Amino acid sequence: MSSTMSKEEILDWMRKVLQEQFEIPAARVTREANLYQDLDIDSIDAVDLLIKLKQLTGKPISPEVFKQVRTVGDVVDAVHAHLQES
Repeated sequence: MSSTMSKEEILDWMRKVLQEQFEIPAARVTREANLYQDLDIDSIDAVDLLIKLKQLTGKPISPEVFKQVRTVGDVVDAVHAHLQES
């Protein structure tokens, strides 16, 4: 995974994963969508998503960071920042 991945590319990846893994229509996956309220992601789904993010970035993302996110945009921003640290 390239550390130059744009936020738009991360968002596209999120749409794909959420659609494939959780059967969430891609159109519902917007930066403003709340993971828990709008997309019905539960704590087990969140762990699965963390695993997928590790596969994307090549390194684990701290669960503490993930506890801070509420929206798809928060995840995109966290992943983007995580990649910049590489």
